[in-house]
Amino acid sequence: MSSRNRVLVPQAREGLNRFKMEAAKEVGVNLSEGYNGDLTSRQNGSVGGQMVKRMVESYEKGL
Repeated sequence: MSSRNRVLVPQAREGLNRFKMEAAKEVGVNLSEGYNGDLTSRQNGSVGGQMVKRMVESYEKGL
């Protein structure tokens, strides 16, 4: 089965990785480059939630 989580614009991959690391730092999750399978679902979810929160705030500022 192929992964559905793919970057649509390959040039954006580095920016997304930096964004993810910044969000992890903000919520206090020790995210490292590469494998992070030792993190809990709650920790990973908090990083994703922080990323979405920042994206929504950015969009709202642009309105």
